[in-house]
Amino acid sequence: MSETPAALPLRVIHRGWNTFGIATLTLPDGSTVPRALEHHGEAACVLLYDPGRRVALLVRQARVGPAFWGESADLDEAPAGGLDGGEPEATAIREALEEAGVHLRQLECVVHAYSMPSVSSERLWLYLAPYGEADRIGPGGGLHAEGEQVLPVEVPLAELADAARSGRISDLKTLVLVQALMLRHPALFAP
Repeated sequence: MSETPAALPLRVIHRGWNTFGIATLTLPDGSTVPRALEHHGEAACVLLYDPGRRVALLVRQARVGPAFWGESADLDEAPAGGLDGGEPEATAIREALEEAGVHLRQLECVVHAYSMPSVSSERLWLYLAPYGEADRIGPGGGLHAEGEQVLPVEVPLAELADAARSGRISDLKTLVLVQALMLRHPALFAP
């Protein structure tokens, strides 16, 4: 996890996988206000797609957020993980191999953005990446030592586009990446 930036004073309440604290934010008029902040650094996320077979490779894993609301904990999403001091591109490549079993050869950067800027410092680096059958070199599944039990799941691009259009993709980073793929590579979705 990266350290708290010195530009933002933070009174730490808890430090673990995430750091929780009260930050002091300076407003445009010079006044300051306390704001709750969750900090766990930067992450990279990559939507893998096979242009020949017109499928995307997502990973299904249990997530605490949906479970909190009484929804299924199982969430299909693009592979992602913390930078852990590394570079965003290297992290996207590592996570694709760890979680989906795919060796990536090229990445297309979509954006670097904030997941929840009102309460979190998390910066996400989002990528698109083509793959083919020859690039599937491992089983995926995540790192069991880190409590990951990840199931790679191929989804037809037409089905994924329909899910995006109808509001059935509940993971925001995956939704952004699916929409980016639809905008940047529309031929993949043509009948």
